[in-house]
Amino acid sequence: MSLRTALLTVLAMVAFAGNSLLCRAALRDTDIDAASFTFIRIVSGALVLALLMRLQRTRRDLKAGSWWSALALFVYAIAFSFAYGGLSTAMGALLLFGAVQATMIALGVVRGDRPQRWQWLGILVAFVGLTGLLLPGLSAPPPVSAALMLAAGASWGVYSLRAKGAGDPLQATAGNFLRAVPMALLVSLVLLPQARLDGAGAVLAVASGALASGIGYAIWYAALPLLQSTTAATVQLSVPVIAAVGGILLLGEALTLRLVVAGSAILGGIALVIVGKRLTPARSRG
Repeated sequence: MSLRTALLTVLAMVAFAGNSLLCRAALRDTDIDAASFTFIRIVSGALVLALLMRLQRTRRDLKAGSWWSALALFVYAIAFSFAYGGLSTAMGALLLFGAVQATMIALGVVRGDRPQRWQWLGILVAFVGLTGLLLPGLSAPPPVSAALMLAAGASWGVYSLRAKGAGDPLQATAGNFLRAVPMALLVSLVLLPQARLDGAGAVLAVASGALASGIGYAIWYAALPLLQSTTAATVQLSVPVIAAVGGILLLGEALTLRLVVAGSAILGGIALVIVGKRLTPARSRG
């Protein structure tokens, strides 16, 4: 891996973790509501992605993206925001990326992929870790918030699979963000009586949409063609770790023993599934 590829990959992972930090900080420390945060985030992301295409002199294709992908993007974004009203940064990021990978693995099995023994072991370990994380107890996440974040992860997993073969990734992402704007606006209007606008919260939402989402996705799509598929999947497991460190250093959050143990099982199990997918064919050839 070249230095440029490594740098792009690190920046993208920091941006992904930044979404969790920005959303959690906004909903915990400011008065902005989740629907308004989501609307501002999506609009900011759409504007920045459109600007990036203009700066790159990319021919704008109004047909890029799709309404189904935009719906998956919106469901991810709105569930993500509402979930972080009750989750720590680390807990939310762990549930999110665990659900993303689990969804992609499950859909692969449905489509005919056959996990090998090591992969089944990884799935079992990750499932046990997730069960341990969600079991009732003093440090268990609120059930509704956890369910919302799992739904956000599943939606992002579907969005990621739909993005494969969708043409130019920057154009497709910009088109999907643009299509998601009216969806976010509709929810904001429905929940207008509960709306709470806050200057600091709006700034964090803009940062989430413009920097962590818009520019973050652009950086990731620049790095993705330079990475092997296994490497690309594995490096994303660093996001909950980065988010956890950021939550401790920037938001004063504490890690619980349950989160550390269960998180290690979830991420370790998923890593075993990803790496096992690459190693098994090599063994069969040997």
